[in-house]
Amino acid sequence: MLTPAEIAKKVKELEIISRRITTHLFSGQYHSAFRGKGMRFKEVREYYHGDDVRFIDWNVSARYSHLFTKVFEEERELTVILMVDISKSSLFGTSQRRKRDLITEVGAVLTFSAINNNDKVGVIFFTDKIEKYIPPKGGKNHALYIVRELLTAHPQNGKTNISEALHFFNRNTRQKSIAFIMSDFIDDNYESGLKVIAPRHDVIGLHVYDKMDNQLPEMGMVKVEEWETGKTVWLDSSDKLIRHQYHQNFINRSTHCKNIFAKAGADLLHLQTSDDYVKILQQFFKRRKVNR
Repeated sequence: MLTPAEIAKKVKELEIISRRITTHLFSGQYHSAFRGKGMRFKEVREYYHGDDVRFIDWNVSARYSHLFTKVFEEERELTVILMVDISKSSLFGTSQRRKRDLITEVGAVLTFSAINNNDKVGVIFFTDKIEKYIPPKGGKNHALYIVRELLTAHPQNGKTNISEALHFFNRNTRQKSIAFIMSDFIDDNYESGLKVIAPRHDVIGLHVYDKMDNQLPEMGMVKVEEWETGKTVWLDSSDKLIRHQYHQNFINRSTHCKNIFAKAGADLLHLQTSDDYVKILQQFFKRRKVNR
C-alpha cells in the first residue's frame, strides 16, 4: 500500500504525464471527437451572400431594413463518466505494468482531456457491486481528486459484474454523457445493460488485457489461479493443445465482447498492457472526427 507521500508523488507524476499528452499529442482531437449537447443561439449579424437563408432573423431585418442572420454555437459542455473495473483480475500483469496501472494512467489522461475542454468528469468504481461513485464535476482540483482515487481504490469484493455498473450508470445519469467502460471484461452477462445505455449515451469500451491473458508461455507444469474466484488448476504448458485451448479461450471471450459492443452500436478499443495507448487513443479520436 502506498504511503501518503508516495500517493502525492504519483498523483503529480500522472498530472504531468496527462497534461503533456493532452496538450502536445491530442491537441484538440478529444474536443473534435465528441459532439456537444446541441447548438445554442449566440448573436445576430449582418447577412452575407452564401449564408443559410433559413437562419435569417426577419424581425431584426425588418427593424433595420437590412438582412440579419442568426449565429449559433455548439453547446460544448459534456459529461464524461469513467466506469472503472477494480476487481482482483485487474491486479494481474506480466509485461511492463498491471492492467490496473494501465487503467489508472488512461483514466488520468481522459480526465485531464475532459477538464481541459471544460467538461465534467465522474467515476463509477465497480467489482460485482458499486464500490464508489464520484459525481461529475469540473475543475483541476476535481481532476486531481479523481487521479488520487484511481491510484488508491481498493475493492471490497473480487469478482466482476459489469451489468451492475451499467444499471447504476443508467439510474444516475439523466443527460447524454460519454461513458468509458474500462475493464478486462471477464464477465458474460452485460449485453442487455449495454443495449439500454448505448442508444442514449456515447459509449466506448476499453478492453484491457495482459500478454499472458492471451498466450500461455511454455514453462512446463504451472499452477494457475483464477484471480476473482481463487480457484487453482495445474496446466501442462509444454502441451501444445493446452496452449492452443488457452489462447482460444481468450479469442472467444474477446470476440464475444466485440460482438456485444457491435450489436449495441458502441465502440470498443483493445489495449494490451505493453501497448502505446496514446497512439491507439489518437487513432480513435481521429477516426471519430472523420465520422462525425
